[in-house]
Amino acid sequence: MAHSNTVLSQMLKLVPRHEFGKLVNRLDQRRRAGALGRWSQFVALTAGHLCKRSSLRDIESTLSSQRAQHYHLGSQIVSKSALARANESLDYQFYAELFGLLYQRCAASAPRHKLNFKSKLFSLDGSLLDVSMKVFRWANYNTMNAAFKLHVGLDHDGLVPHFVRVTEGRISENEVACDWSAPKGSVVVFDKGYNNYCWHKSLTDKGITWVTRIRGNAVYRVVERRLIPGNSAITSDQIIEYASSQRDSDTLLPIRRIGYRDPETKKHYVLITNHFAWSAQTIADIYKQRWQVELFFKWIKQNLEIQSFLGTSQNAVLTQVMIALCTYLLLAYIKFASKTQLSLQQLICFLQTNLFIRRDLSTLILPIKRKPGKSPQFTLALCRI
Repeated sequence: MAHSNTVLSQMLKLVPRHEFGKLVNRLDQRRRAGALGRWSQFVALTAGHLCKRSSLRDIESTLSSQRAQHYHLGSQIVSKSALARANESLDYQFYAELFGLLYQRCAASAPRHKLNFKSKLFSLDGSLLDVSMKVFRWANYNTMNAAFKLHVGLDHDGLVPHFVRVTEGRISENEVACDWSAPKGSVVVFDKGYNNYCWHKSLTDKGITWVTRIRGNAVYRVVERRLIPGNSAITSDQIIEYASSQRDSDTLLPIRRIGYRDPETKKHYVLITNHFAWSAQTIADIYKQRWQVELFFKWIKQNLEIQSFLGTSQNAVLTQVMIALCTYLLLAYIKFASKTQLSLQQLICFLQTNLFIRRDLSTLILPIKRKPGKSPQFTLALCRI
């Protein structure tokens, strides 16, 4: 049998170590001898996410029980005090840049989205991560609660995060959206929380198609009514102009308003977009895809450790969340590169139960197909007297 390192070691080899080293040299200052290094911090927190460890002591116990494997991981011996100091002092921006490198590698092998156009498709949304007001007073959401907000721009080619930002809970989606730039010619779908007319116009000016729902109190006038196909879920197709008295409303461009009734839920949606050529059904199908970002938030909260935090400072929290997202990209890359039929849920279950086992990763997720043959037990049964 061929020698294999542990499954965790093989997984971490997918991180480009030369790029990792370049980031260390560029972003980190010189630290005292014996201090926990970047790679050891990354190994410890990645193992913590994969094993769902909710405290520093749990991570220390998990790694110390596998001390013989530290050589293969390239990691120092990790203590909870050293890991706590590293989380407090090592700037989380390092992992934000590592996330960008891993996304580029992941996107190169990701499958295309299944809608009938070639443009890139992104979903933009934010989700609250509730925390204790007594412990995280700086993360105030309102006078009674504290929370962080995870903002994500999800790339539908492979359903991997393209843009990530973690803020205090009170920061609105519109404030963060202005910091994100999608590639020219791409399609962005978002919910009513991003209904900023001037931002919509800026996307149009950049050559980006957007799809969202209209505000209930929007004031507009109908410029043109289009024919709608019979026996379809489309209830209306119009060209409108905003008619409100708010500032800059006279500079806004005409947009398209589409009514759509979901055949399954019977719920009626009123969508708006700046694309006038695609069919109304295509626009409705694009908005349906926004649900994928909600599923992403659900998956990452259930399977990686971003609900309980290992430190109380902003840097420690952001470090933990960014490494969780880097771990997600590693899992996605394994899925894309191996072309396995396993879902991400099945894949992480396989890894969690075999993380420190010496077994080839490819045989773990792509079991060998054995040719059907006669059962030896059946042969013995024929010989029985």
